[in-house]
Amino acid sequence: MKLKKTFIISALLVTPMLYGCKSLNNENLVNTSAQALQVATLSDADMKALSDKSCAEMDAKAKIAPANDKYTHRLNTIAQSLGNKINGTNIDYKVYLTDDVNAWAMANGCVRVYSGIMDMMNDNELQGIIGHELGHVALGHSKRAMQVAYSTQLARNAIAATGGAIASLTQSQLGDIAQQFVQSRFSQKQESAADNYSFDLLVKKGINPVGLATSFEKLGGDNASILSTHPSSKDRAKNIYNRIDKMKK
Repeated sequence: MKLKKTFIISALLVTPMLYGCKSLNNENLVNTSAQALQVATLSDADMKALSDKSCAEMDAKAKIAPANDKYTHRLNTIAQSLGNKINGTNIDYKVYLTDDVNAWAMANGCVRVYSGIMDMMNDNELQGIIGHELGHVALGHSKRAMQVAYSTQLARNAIAATGGAIASLTQSQLGDIAQQFVQSRFSQKQESAADNYSFDLLVKKGINPVGLATSFEKLGGDNASILSTHPSSKDRAKNIYNRIDKMKK
């Protein structure tokens, strides 16, 4: 029996989320704030190492489309149209074979697109969606989402935020960090900025940006309550259509 598709779209949703939300006393708040500050001051190399490990943990649990798979061929073609670098970092594109509808990108250039969303979208729409994910990377949103996920793990396990701590993370802890990152919710401002980044990228590459708008329309259809966003999918599509109209004038 074919399972009903699960709509995730981690980076396309924007409702803020608090992980493990419990009542905190003053000491816990101080400790959490101190850990967050420690994480924020980690080097780019440390954050890349954390992203590398988290992505590898996600890959280990996923069914990845092989090199000769139709999904891989399709994604490679789309990737070629968008480019293979983001902020000077090489992009590693892979497809997860799953009915889930999702796509995400980490700051280290790890981009994962689920076959469920590829079945739902045409190539132009996927260009828009992936461009949006690349926007989260280029604008620093993905790095900050990873910092939040890491800070949460440190708070849960009373670990100090150091480069050595990253190296000593267990597979279970890395799995938790990766899952929290994939389930991250970005702010309204971040989502709008990533939408506009994707639009500009598509135009720069000579790609029709209308697919970005129609992808929002598809994602906001019968599952609007699941995909409720601020701004809404309808408003996000309208923003892209308005930008297309201005470009024509």
